[in-house]
Amino acid sequence: MTYSPELIAEIELLSLFNLGNTLEGLKVHQTATPAAIAAAARLHEKELITLPDGGYLTSLGLEAAQHAQALLTILRTTETA
Repeated sequence: MTYSPELIAEIELLSLFNLGNTLEGLKVHQTATPAAIAAAARLHEKELITLPDGGYLTSLGLEAAQHAQALLTILRTTETA
């Protein structure tokens, strides 16, 4: 399986959420990269975030963000080992 630039942008956006505070959301401003703006819209369509330009994680989005951030942590730790 290959990872498209769109999928990578979605994972990158999920990795920006603060999992320690679920009341803290994200706002993807119109000055953000087109890839980030489109990723936010797709995550909203997939019901992972509450608004097309960010907002908060849904319960499914929280689970996805936890997995995405855990994977990134594992891969980064492996790089330094």
